[in-house]
Amino acid sequence: MTGRAPAGFVRAGRSNPFGLNILDLTDWQNTADEYGWGTQPLYENNFGHTSMGSHKMRLLLFAAAAFIATGGLSREAGAGPTVDAIKQRGKVICGANGARPGFSGLDSKGEWQGLDVDTCRAVAAAVLGDANKVQLVKTTTATRFTALQTSEIDVLTANATWTLSRDAELGIDFVAPTFYDGQGFMVNKNSGVKSVKDLNGATVCVLPGSTSEKIAADVFKANKLEYKPVVIEDKNELNTAFFGGRCDVHVQATSGLSSARATVAAKPDDYIILPGVYGKDPMGPVVRQGDAQWRDVVAWAVYAMMAAEEFGITSANVDEKKNTDDAEIARLLGTKGELGKGLGLDNEWAYRIIKQVGNYGEVFDRNVGAGSPLKLERGINGLWTNGGLLYAPPFN
Repeated sequence: MTGRAPAGFVRAGRSNPFGLNILDLTDWQNTADEYGWGTQPLYENNFGHTSMGSHKMRLLLFAAAAFIATGGLSREAGAGPTVDAIKQRGKVICGANGARPGFSGLDSKGEWQGLDVDTCRAVAAAVLGDANKVQLVKTTTATRFTALQTSEIDVLTANATWTLSRDAELGIDFVAPTFYDGQGFMVNKNSGVKSVKDLNGATVCVLPGSTSEKIAADVFKANKLEYKPVVIEDKNELNTAFFGGRCDVHVQATSGLSSARATVAAKPDDYIILPGVYGKDPMGPVVRQGDAQWRDVVAWAVYAMMAAEEFGITSANVDEKKNTDDAEIARLLGTKGELGKGLGLDNEWAYRIIKQVGNYGEVFDRNVGAGSPLKLERGINGLWTNGGLLYAPPFN
């Protein structure tokens, strides 16, 4: 018996008092008829209140609302599409700078190398089982976020700085920082410039839409100085312009300046980075919003490398460490528990990252640290146990 709505009431549609789309009225009535919970349907009065013909139906409505509001059993069924697409394609597509030695660029063999590249490789090892199943796509400061938004790439690993405006306005999610930095100013030491206060009237090379462009404007304004920006979109062309004398000043993250000086300048010793680091540059992989599973996979791939270093696990000893009695190490390496299941991966995803790519310390050293031409100190990019900022959440 469905009946007609009492006077002063209107039949409720698919909306309900919780603002949730649960079931339409016919679904509720059929359920009630089947289980004998009452025959009066749900109505909504003109004041927005509801009436049910059964106490049990009211309880069912509350239970269904709570079930859907908390995600119910939909986590597995509603897992994001990115991992599935990658598995079908057989490779992870990453956006990279391509012109920042130590972070991303081609070596003498034409192969991609760098800290950002290894981040991409770590994700591939986790998802596909092979760190080499990657495709690197060169992006610029003007195209990198668009490439991510339009699904041209799966993840952006192009030393992009995490800022509130980018995070909130671009439909993207910054994940786990892999490198902390700040902006610096580099000049030819023969210019006689000793600090940024000596740069009045200087020409300044910057990338459009970059953090460097914003920092340069802020620093010159704060010091009441005039300057002429020389905006060049391509990083290689910008480096050529600066080292060729077209610009007086090169503004970039200090790691980028060190990279350019060590690998591009004909005479690296002719250039100095002025005292002072400006702004904060937490940089790391970026993903599109809307796929929580993928965001988790990328984040925990980074954390796995950091945790491995903290536990003293390297690419060389990871097999030996599988025999550990330490519970957290066992969970990390997949010999205990089922942490991979929550990410939609098998249980050896982190083991493969460490075996094929290495821990964070290994990645840092060979790309930008003591084992590289850049010779950067760990500094704030050290583990939290050594006074740095790197910190992996617990694997449990």
